[in-house]
Amino acid sequence: MTYYEHGDLARFPEIGKDAPHLAEAFFAWYGKVFAEGALTKREKSLIALAVAHAVQCPYCIDAYTTGCLETGSNLEEMTEALHVAAAIKGGSALVHGVQMRKKAAQVSM
Repeated sequence: MTYYEHGDLARFPEIGKDAPHLAEAFFAWYGKVFAEGALTKREKSLIALAVAHAVQCPYCIDAYTTGCLETGSNLEEMTEALHVAAAIKGGSALVHGVQMRKKAAQVSM
């Protein structure tokens, strides 16, 4: 048994049990975000899959792996999206080295 159980994803709507008005607003907004627009559902699923990996949400990885496949993406495209997320996440960690260097210069004065 692990903290993340695959079956829990199906329980997501339960977040509205004690605050139905907030859940309804979230799910309505969420539905509009993922509707066809300037970006296709396929493109949005690829973005969501990449973000899911960046924020390390196993439920989202499950959901958007399925979503990507259902909207016509293949493993090559999905893997490339994952690498884009990894590059951005890695770069964002490295660029904070500027703050480290600034602080080190202040302390060394």
